Amino acid sequence: MTPSPHPAGVPSPEPLVHPLDRACAEAAVEAVFAGLSPRSRYLRFHSPVPRLPDSVRARLVDIDGARHAAVVAEVRDLGPIGLAQVFGPGHGTADVAVAVVDAWQRRGIGKRLLTALAAVAEEIGYTELRGSILPENVAMQRLARSVLPWARPWFDGETVQFVAPIGPAAWTVTHEDLLADLVR
Repeated sequence: MTPSPHPAGVPSPEPLVHPLDRACAEAAVEAVFAGLSPRSRYLRFHSPVPRLPDSVRARLVDIDGARHAAVVAEVRDLGPIGLAQVFGPGHGTADVAVAVVDAWQRRGIGKRLLTALAAVAEEIGYTELRGSILPENVAMQRLARSVLPWARPWFDGETVQFVAPIGPAAWTVTHEDLLADLVR
């Protein structure tokens, strides 16, 4: 089922954001991918992706709650409308990815997903989140800055990279932080 907005004049139910487990992961990944336009797929995967390759699908659904965790936004009667995932070794730095189906973008779903994911990542032992955003994906850059305002972004020649401490590390000021503030 492809998530879509409710008909005009009918209020949409409030999405529920919660941790995703392995048993429900494949259905959530498929539903969110199906709800992405070709442009949104390009922005999320950094290349044209008309269908989800089996190797990518396998990685996205391999949720163990220790190294790879995810949160999903769901709407009753519509199913999954957004997904945020964190991947890493189970401690230290982890990669983060967020996708919201087109019909639900710019409604605060991404912010709720990234906020919930940061909390889950901290619970399982991560101290830093990192991401890679295409320069034209201004909405995702804004989202990262709104949820992780202390993140350190930089352009690597192809993408905007960001690193953001979470948990107690987010409140520790380092020499790099001071220098980055001076350079900005």
